[in-house]
Amino acid sequence: MTRGAGDRGTRANAPVIDHSHADVSGGWLRPATFGAMDGLVTNIGLIAGVGGGRLDPRTIVLTGLAGLVAGAISMALGEYTSVRTQNEQVAFEVDKERRELAFNPAGEAEELAQAWIARGLRPDLAREVATELAKNPDEALRVHAQEELGVDPQEVPSPWIAAVSSFVCFSIGALVPLLPYLLGVDQLWPALAAGGAGLFVAGAIVSRWTRRVWWASGLRQLTMGALAAGATYLIGSLFA
Repeated sequence: MTRGAGDRGTRANAPVIDHSHADVSGGWLRPATFGAMDGLVTNIGLIAGVGGGRLDPRTIVLTGLAGLVAGAISMALGEYTSVRTQNEQVAFEVDKERRELAFNPAGEAEELAQAWIARGLRPDLAREVATELAKNPDEALRVHAQEELGVDPQEVPSPWIAAVSSFVCFSIGALVPLLPYLLGVDQLWPALAAGGAGLFVAGAIVSRWTRRVWWASGLRQLTMGALAAGATYLIGSLFA
């Protein structure tokens, strides 16, 4: 009885392991992150460049707004096209795999078994599972696609989600360094400071999904933005 109680106590005190995972297949995180960072860096660079050229605040705002609109549309179209093209390529390869399964199910089952054997599974068990899996064509297609193509045909990203995520996040990111000017400030440094703060915060937020140290992720983004702003400011100053 004492041992049983001790076992229950041990189980009760055991750490709870979180087996949940973030959704990495929906197609929104990468374009949203890329869009926000690109919006920040692009407009910080534009504002630093025209500011370094000693242009008036009205021209700087116009340049920043043009960069925001053009960049957001370009990012959205680029994301939509790239994700849709990728999905079409996946669909083509999956259809090819479907035809191979219909034409030669035994050979495809053996191919799958050999892949598992190479990973250390017993040959008899690998062939038994592959043969049993071949009885369910839909599941067989999904497993073959995962093993041979590295994709799940049922979980491809949405090009619309990618496009909208990129558009919205680019616009938000590009707006940040413009805010001081839109609020009436006519100096360059507050805009650069706002953009730098935005980069640091965006990097820190991204660390929530990557599990990096938040301040290190923030500093990485801030450093990249500072390099871009420094380069464009120097170029603008040379042509002032």
